[in-house]
Amino acid sequence: MTMRTKIKICGLTRPEDVRAVVAAGADALGFVFYPPSPRYVTPEAAAQLLRNLPPFVVSVGLFVNATEDELLATLAQVPLQLLQFHGDETAEQCHRLASAVNRPFIRAFRVKPDTSPEDLLECEKEYRAASPLFNGLLLDTFVDSFGGSGKVFDWSLIPKELAPLVVLSGGLSVQNATDAVRRVRPFAVDISSGVELAKGIKDVAKLHAFVDAVRLADHQD
Repeated sequence: MTMRTKIKICGLTRPEDVRAVVAAGADALGFVFYPPSPRYVTPEAAAQLLRNLPPFVVSVGLFVNATEDELLATLAQVPLQLLQFHGDETAEQCHRLASAVNRPFIRAFRVKPDTSPEDLLECEKEYRAASPLFNGLLLDTFVDSFGGSGKVFDWSLIPKELAPLVVLSGGLSVQNATDAVRRVRPFAVDISSGVELAKGIKDVAKLHAFVDAVRLADHQD
């Protein structure tokens, strides 16, 4: 039997979107704590958004080159369950930051055109050796700015032995989600702009269509 692919919806900014994402069946909700992002939320706003989060739905905080003090201040207000480091953080820095707040973390790897399968395997090995709090890699497409790319990378670069451990991101949409999951078989998928009406504003119809598209792949051999 094929494993059920986990679904993370990122870039949430409104309470009605949080409710819609939960109703659509997402497993994780992502909140961006990177001020330059159009999907940025303050810790105060995020705390309000998470007030009625039901059990077994994971709250994820996306950080870009945050200091330990900034992370501590955010976690003092926001009950995040998982950290996502999306900047230039080294394996050692990720471990130190995650240890400071005692939270597991995932690390974004921004895939470039010249990235090799060996690069991905080496990165996963490095972070796993560096920290017991490391939960896995999130694979996104490289762009000059930090945060989500909204662009697809070459999925064939993902080694078969690594695919069941990663979160697949970068340019996912209702149109390509079934093919992406069927071809890669990742542990989870992560989407933001592909289910939006505007930056930070989710489209309820697209949310449900995306979840349905992922579930369709789950039922295909």
